[in-house]
Amino acid sequence: MGQEVILIVIVVAFAAFMFYNSRKRKKQQGELATKMVPGARVMLSFGLYGTLLSVDDEKVTADVEIAPGTVVTVHRQTLSRVVDDSASDIETTATPEDEAKPVAELNGEPVYGERVDNDRLDETDATKRKSDD
Repeated sequence: MGQEVILIVIVVAFAAFMFYNSRKRKKQQGELATKMVPGARVMLSFGLYGTLLSVDDEKVTADVEIAPGTVVTVHRQTLSRVVDDSASDIETTATPEDEAKPVAELNGEPVYGERVDNDRLDETDATKRKSDD
């Protein structure tokens, strides 16, 4: 008896969750559809930015200008979102990961795949030559 009640509660909660997500998704799609007007700056699902020129509901396509004079026709579902020109989606500031890292060495040699400055490389070659003599 107790297991049946728990199972029913789980099924009802799952159905309510699905219903809520469905309504939320429809609301987001409706808002996106109202913003997808010709002239809007859009981002396609594969990261390409452009200006929406037209949408053909019969063929389920959209024409997007990605550069002056360059128009591509894409499936309408690739229109991911409308981009706000005032907010930048592209990060332009340097992060600590972008800064130069010290070169790791193993027995005086740079580890495979590490970048080495040219003057540092010259010092290593000179050290090798002295040890070879």
